[in-house]
Amino acid sequence: MEKKYYLGGIDRGLVKEGCPKQSCQLNVFDYMADIPGNVETTDLVEVQFKNTRKGFYHNSNHLPLEKGDIVAVEASPGHDIGTVTLTGQLVLLQMKRTPPRNPDDIKRVYRKVRPVDMEKYEEAKAREHDTMIRSRQIAKDLGLEMKIGDVEYQGDGQKAIFYYIADGRVDFRQLIKVLAEAFRVRIEMKQIGARQEAGRIGGFGPCGRELCCTTWMKNFVSVSTAAARFQDLSLNPQKLAGQCAKLKCCMNYEADQYVEASRRLPSREIVLQTMDSDYYYFKSDILAGEVTYSTDKRVAANLVTITAARALEVVAMNRDGQKPDTLDDRVKSAPTKPIDLATQEDLTRFDKAKKKRKKKNRQASDEPQQATAETSNNATDAPQKTAETSENQRSAEPAPSRDNQQRQQNSDQRQADATQKQRGRDQRRQNDMRRREQQNPTKE
Repeated sequence: MEKKYYLGGIDRGLVKEGCPKQSCQLNVFDYMADIPGNVETTDLVEVQFKNTRKGFYHNSNHLPLEKGDIVAVEASPGHDIGTVTLTGQLVLLQMKRTPPRNPDDIKRVYRKVRPVDMEKYEEAKAREHDTMIRSRQIAKDLGLEMKIGDVEYQGDGQKAIFYYIADGRVDFRQLIKVLAEAFRVRIEMKQIGARQEAGRIGGFGPCGRELCCTTWMKNFVSVSTAAARFQDLSLNPQKLAGQCAKLKCCMNYEADQYVEASRRLPSREIVLQTMDSDYYYFKSDILAGEVTYSTDKRVAANLVTITAARALEVVAMNRDGQKPDTLDDRVKSAPTKPIDLATQEDLTRFDKAKKKRKKKNRQASDEPQQATAETSNNATDAPQKTAETSENQRSAEPAPSRDNQQRQQNSDQRQADATQKQRGRDQRRQNDMRRREQQNPTKE
């Protein structure tokens, strides 16, 4: 049985055991899933619960677990329901990345879920939204400056975790008592930040992709406006902020590359001197290595874009007391005119081709008639010299084409119709005059 996917007939190294059976957040591709003995290296498995909460558990019962299996794990109290997201040797690497608080207190996996477990799990999940709405109202009545962003019930429904956001420290001892009396479960409060809340809720960014904090990012690094300055981004809070109302994490992705590329550009305070004028820094394209200069410090006037190498060359010439003739030494080529595809061809080009073909066929059919007329004219003997000359001239002239004859006939027909209509109008006018004279006879 094949254990790899083949995309376009080429082995891309994707093993089907490493892909999850269901789409979930913070998914990790297990590239070691097809290695023999990988599962036996450790009995630890990684289990994911609602949204971004994960944990490590011992498979002490040696269950044949695979990625995507739904299992019941130990909890305090009772048990919880989660999805296996990783097995084998990669679990040890994940533990080094996010080590548990106490490695000796790692709980164990009970079993794979049963229908009874799933029924309790679905009942508990169905109460989460109503619980969140009621808890928000309770916190508001108690006057607590906090926002309850999400509620997660344990798989058996004996415990509920309330995730809240607060700017400062909140004394929620009275809130826990009220919540325990209202919902009859064990209450646990967890404070999260705005980025963690956005990761739990999910969504799409302005790039069109799913949020990074929802798909793969788990550890958040502080983001400052310096990353935006390095990349020459507009310091507009609406564009720099993400769905969490904080600075976008993706601004840190290319910040180091921009810092390294900016070192190859000249300083912004340097003024480039040429024979015609002095040029001041206006803007730059850091990754492309191009700098734009202006002849005015404050206004974009006579903008010239040059490469960073040319700018450094002019700086070196100015230090030696030399001034180049022009700032840009590149040969300016003639600007290419844009090509309009709509004007390349005529819409009636096929109709013209058909007309040309018809004319050629008609001319070819007229040639035998012309040859016959010339032969008959040459065979007849004219009694007079003038008549013979005129006959030869008429035979030498090309015979009119059928199109000309048809147009002449149409013109004659139109003239005859117009004459006939005019005669009819004249006749009707005379009849009217006679009728009036008969009705009103003049007295002598």
